[in-house]
Amino acid sequence: MAVDAFQRSGKSADIANIYDLVRALDMLVQRDVKVVNLSLTGPANAVLEKSVKAATESGMILVAAAGNDGPNAKPVYPAAYDDVIAVTAVDKGRNPYRRAVRGDYIDIAAPGVGVWTAASISGARQKTGTSFAAPFITAAVSVLIAGDPDMSHESLEAKIRQFTDDIGKPGKDPVFGWGLLNASRLCESISDTKPSAL
Repeated sequence: MAVDAFQRSGKSADIANIYDLVRALDMLVQRDVKVVNLSLTGPANAVLEKSVKAATESGMILVAAAGNDGPNAKPVYPAAYDDVIAVTAVDKGRNPYRRAVRGDYIDIAAPGVGVWTAASISGARQKTGTSFAAPFITAAVSVLIAGDPDMSHESLEAKIRQFTDDIGKPGKDPVFGWGLLNASRLCESISDTKPSAL
């Protein structure tokens, strides 16, 4: 399900106000959507924080882009809120995206530099940013909870860490979080649990 909470501002910028973001989250909660990708960032906001808290307390899992304001930028939201999975971006060489925001709230990394993405009019083109890394984690989370829809946030975090490669300092770090998602290993683990044909 796709919800567009953005409006065109001027000729090229798309912006969302807090009212539209909160309304969108509330609609997704009402429709019992389990996993939500939030490829957007902004400053801290008390109303959005309450909405995020209500959504996660209802059982929703929120995955958000870490932001592209540079490694020395302040934390961005909703990624920096507790119980939101904050996703950063890496390139093909497993190097951090040069403009990705860093901080203790970063949870996990995924490909986000030169990612082939559907273009708005036709075909596809390469895009870069943490917003293009977040959907990889959203998909992984969806796969992990498919067999256990009532998995707690803590259990989900422990589970997804089993499918990451620790590519920064040992353990969780402010650049890569717990590490880079290893989608191949995740897919292999799922195929190993499927019953074989007779």
